[in-house]
Order: sequence, then C-alpha cells, then structure tokens
Amino acid sequence: MQTKEKKFVTLPTVDKVKAIIGWLEEKKARDIVAYDLAGQSPFAEALVIVTAGSVRHGQSLADHMLAMCNENNYEYLRMEGYQTGQWILVDLNDIIVNVFQPETRGLFKLESLWAKAPVLHDGRGEAAGGDDDL
Repeated sequence: MQTKEKKFVTLPTVDKVKAIIGWLEEKKARDIVAYDLAGQSPFAEALVIVTAGSVRHGQSLADHMLAMCNENNYEYLRMEGYQTGQWILVDLNDIIVNVFQPETRGLFKLESLWAKAPVLHDGRGEAAGGDDDL
C-alpha cells in the first residue's frame, strides 16, 4: 500500500497560510489575522487568528478546516476547545489556528502578544471574504 506524502511537510508556510485563509473565508470567518512566527516560536511557524459569529459558526469553521486538511492531505495534530466553542485551537503541526468568539478574542488579545511578529495577512475590519494580503 502506498501512502500519500503530506503537503504540509513540503509546502512553504506562506502557501499553507494562504490556503487556510481561503478555507476560512469560504465559511465567512471575520477579522482574519496571520503572523509569521518562524524563528520566534518553538511550537509553530505561523499563527492564524479569526473571529466566528457564534459557537456553531466556530465549530463549523473548525470542521471545514479539518475536512479541507483531509481532502488536501495536510497534517492535522489536534484540536482543543471544540465543545465550548469560545476558543477553538486547531493544531495543523506548523500552523496554529485560533477560532474565537468576539468577547473571548477581546479578552485574550493574542494580537498584542505577537505584535512584533511579521504580519502575513491582516483582514481586521474587512467584510468576510475580503482581499488577501499574501
């Protein structure tokens, strides 16, 4: 039996982030921000932060990302926070995606934590499905 090579192992981080942002925009994620953490973090090469409109919307965003990872043969390690839906963390090995409810995103302020990291995409204030900076 032959196994497929995982694309996340060979694709550049910027291309992976661009694909993930596209998947999130398809499902109307809001205020999408992506940071390049290469050389700044031992746990990830990039960080994506998005806002969902409701708990169910957040769960739907996470479900869609996992379906797209499976369809595209991308690596997926784990997910946390799905049941409550306030902060869903999806670990895609070298990219961490954080799906927040608006009030939870405001409480944790991850953007301030990574303010010095290079920004790959900043869709804050854009309508869902806005222009791509990458």
